[in-house]
Amino acid sequence: MTARIYIDTQRIIGEISPLLFGGFAEHMGRCIYGGLYDPGSPHADGRGYRQDVLQALRELRLSVIRYPGGNFLSGYHWRDGVGPREERPRHRDLAWQSIETNQFGTNEFIEVCRLLNALPMLGVNLGTGTIEEAAALVEYCNAPVGSHYADLRAAHGYPTPHAVPYWCLGNEMDGPWQIGHLDALDYGKKAREAAKVMRLQDPAIQLILCGSSSTSMRTYPEWDRLVLETCYDQVDYLALHYYATNHDNDLGSYLAMAAQFEEQVDTLAATLRYVKAVLRSRRTLYLSWDEWNVWYKDRSGRGGWQEGPPLSEEVYNLEDALVVGQWLNVFLRKCDVLKIACIAQIVNTIAPLHATQDGLLRHTTYYPFLLASAYGRGLSLDVLTQAPLYDTRLFGPMPLLDVAASHDPATGAGAVFIVNRSVGEPLVTEVVWQGAAPTRVLARHELTGDDPKAFNGLAEPNRVVPRTLPGQPIQDGRLTLSLPPLSFTVLATT
Repeated sequence: MTARIYIDTQRIIGEISPLLFGGFAEHMGRCIYGGLYDPGSPHADGRGYRQDVLQALRELRLSVIRYPGGNFLSGYHWRDGVGPREERPRHRDLAWQSIETNQFGTNEFIEVCRLLNALPMLGVNLGTGTIEEAAALVEYCNAPVGSHYADLRAAHGYPTPHAVPYWCLGNEMDGPWQIGHLDALDYGKKAREAAKVMRLQDPAIQLILCGSSSTSMRTYPEWDRLVLETCYDQVDYLALHYYATNHDNDLGSYLAMAAQFEEQVDTLAATLRYVKAVLRSRRTLYLSWDEWNVWYKDRSGRGGWQEGPPLSEEVYNLEDALVVGQWLNVFLRKCDVLKIACIAQIVNTIAPLHATQDGLLRHTTYYPFLLASAYGRGLSLDVLTQAPLYDTRLFGPMPLLDVAASHDPATGAGAVFIVNRSVGEPLVTEVVWQGAAPTRVLARHELTGDDPKAFNGLAEPNRVVPRTLPGQPIQDGRLTLSLPPLSFTVLATT
């Protein structure tokens, strides 16, 4: 079997937003306590932040981080998490049935973002919270001193405004599990009024509207249409969420999940265009995929009223990493409408990193994100892929290859991202550059293995890690390579 990939730097999908490589940190399980913030750890600095965790996150080059939830958000009141720590109240977090100590709050989150050189994205509570509370948080974070909440921030040690640019109007408000769940019209009205008062505090902020929490919701995509029609001109993005699963152990379908991801983006992109036309609006909205990941092996969500209990600490394997690699490829292929994406979450809880008292483990899914974030810059190219098909139960015939490509005209650097879904044999593949072609492959990064269930554990932390192969010249705009089965390959070119 053979395949061919055609690339032309003149066939441009759009500019790749750096915000596609973002993360999500929620007060769930050990993401915050025992993850980002762990003052009892020997790896923590004087403020309690885990330095090994922060260094691993720096390597991912996270561009934006969403906080504080998630389901947690709909029962959270931000005033509980600011000010002197000894005065902060302990509360029952009803979302995850845990004890919230409030030792980590808004200002600590901003400090972590600064340490990671990431933009903060804050959520406002539209479950049990009010629009007044949302406006007050914008004032606390973004207003100059001279008013009540801005002066309160200064009194807490932060005289300079935090200048938070991105704000989520609640979380998954379509879900009956959500505290303060609303139907589409009621949520749309509350979000519209919250947006108005928040923008009165700071007209420069960008607002993200809750879309459907999954394609499995009976209200999808009608929910999205209704909330958009209610407040289209007051917001900037529509949020979408999805978690990939393989409950049936159907490897063929699981490795074709890009079909599901693309269909979800296409459906919501069409919904955005439809509502824009119906309302005769001159504004263009974009999508924010601010929760995405693989999540099905550990769905624990009841904390037994403990502080920082271990919840949903998924162990990721090779097949999960290949699904994540495809997800990142979809982000590049849909970058004309998808501008923000946040992997959920960034440490311990459904995360690429697992922190213990002694050290830090990088799961298999850490590596495709690392490579895509490093090389997925500049412009996304419209790649033509010709590859053999294989049959899947869920998606019908699918090509063995999933491909995306990037090109930076300012530097001449480029990259090709290839997932080989083949289980048995290597796939001989010719890459053909049409028009201007790079002169050489600087490096070939390859994540692969012969067992789709292989994972990195504390006993074998480097069982599934990428290897870097030497570069090679590109002759007459063509390159032939043998792609291993079950592999994610990145070609860095110049």
